[in-house]
Amino acid sequence: MRSRKRGLLAVLSAATVALSGLVVAGSVWPAEAAVAPADGGVYTLANGSSGKCAVVAGGSVDNGALLQQIACAATATEQQFRAVSQSGGYNLVNIKSGRCVDVPSSSTTSGTQLQQWGCGDGTKTNQQWVFTASGAASGKYLIRSVAGNLCISNKDGSTSGGNPIVQETCSDIARMQWAFNAVGAAPSPSPTSGGRTWSNTADGFAAGTTGGAGGTTVTVTSQADLVRYAAASEAYIIRVNATINVSPYGMEIPVKSNKTIIGVGRNGRIKGGGFFLGAGTRNVIIRNLTIGDTLMAEDDPDDKDYDYDGIQMDTADHIWIDHNTISRTNDGLIDSRKDTSYLTVSWNNLGNTNKAFGIGWTENVTARMTIHHNWIHDTNQRNPSTDNVAYAHLYNNYLSNIASYGNLSRGATKMVLENSYFENVANPYYPDTSAAQLRESGSIRVNCTGKASTNGSAFNPGSFYSYTLDPAANVPALLRTYTGPQSNIGN
Repeated sequence: MRSRKRGLLAVLSAATVALSGLVVAGSVWPAEAAVAPADGGVYTLANGSSGKCAVVAGGSVDNGALLQQIACAATATEQQFRAVSQSGGYNLVNIKSGRCVDVPSSSTTSGTQLQQWGCGDGTKTNQQWVFTASGAASGKYLIRSVAGNLCISNKDGSTSGGNPIVQETCSDIARMQWAFNAVGAAPSPSPTSGGRTWSNTADGFAAGTTGGAGGTTVTVTSQADLVRYAAASEAYIIRVNATINVSPYGMEIPVKSNKTIIGVGRNGRIKGGGFFLGAGTRNVIIRNLTIGDTLMAEDDPDDKDYDYDGIQMDTADHIWIDHNTISRTNDGLIDSRKDTSYLTVSWNNLGNTNKAFGIGWTENVTARMTIHHNWIHDTNQRNPSTDNVAYAHLYNNYLSNIASYGNLSRGATKMVLENSYFENVANPYYPDTSAAQLRESGSIRVNCTGKASTNGSAFNPGSFYSYTLDPAANVPALLRTYTGPQSNIGN
């Protein structure tokens, strides 16, 4: 028995290697045609023993909703899954919920029913799958978990609707064979994480921000050193090369002018705290860090008692916030308060909290800011809420799984929104009063509800700076790959 199992795994491994080299381009597949799965493709998954399709039970969009099988319906988004390439395999992202097929608690028990759960940054091994061509059924694939090396199966090979979808010890038999039936056109592959380099120059309204350039470069691994250099009057480039556990819990580390605080590759983490930029602070870069983890259970869900922001700015100027992952904070991930201006927020992964990004707390209408290529996900409000901003330019952002509202233009804000992607978002974008302007173009909405409205002509961003728009259809794959800390920044 052991030798047979080893032989099967060898066959699976060889087939997987062959599949990984597959390149699909330049063709259009008819809806519901069985194909080789490819990065970025959207599919229904039809089981070899029943002919029924995998589905999130009840079309739920909640974490923990279980997978089962049901009669196939190509247009039912709860049956559609997008294959998203990661370093260890693929995520299978449900189109209706935006959540990933997930092995509960990374279980290695055969027979465990699968669920959906928030995808996070896509690197969870219990949400990564390897597709292996079946040697027994042409056009079908085994789907193996990276975490437990078990395969997705229709329990007991039942033909009944509602039968659980589970994981089992891999075997090339009908109940573990799946046809990937394409929905729509052939996909464009996602970018690879190592295939792009990054400028060290701020763009958008923060252009000219240089941070600690010209000052001393230091590397810190302790809170004491980080606090000392961040608060110094001199210019510093501060390289964070460790996880710094902040004490007291929730502390926002004060940052003075002319600082660059940058993570070394993916090593820099500020855990249990954040940063504060007070009035008069200018010329600051915060880049390539993981920040947050300040949730207070007794303050859930309102976040009114503990003001633990990831980054808070009160009348700061010339600030560049780039390539950070900020999550699980007890108040805002980012708060741009009072008359903070000349701000660019780019390529950040912002998620898993109540309030994402609040802008305002002022009667003045002077602020200028650029918000581009950010993935905002699994949040409730302030995504961002943009109040009394003279010029707010939002482009190529990806909003997914938003419960309350997306891009909100408030007060006397003039907002331009371009080529963004909204997926499972309530009220994707709108102005809250007749005085607030919002001009939108080129964006895509998928499974969204509520308001998507505009008002006025706002302004022309191109009269202030040059920029390049990515096609909105490419935004989800681009931002899942490139937001947050990158290994080739800060070294």
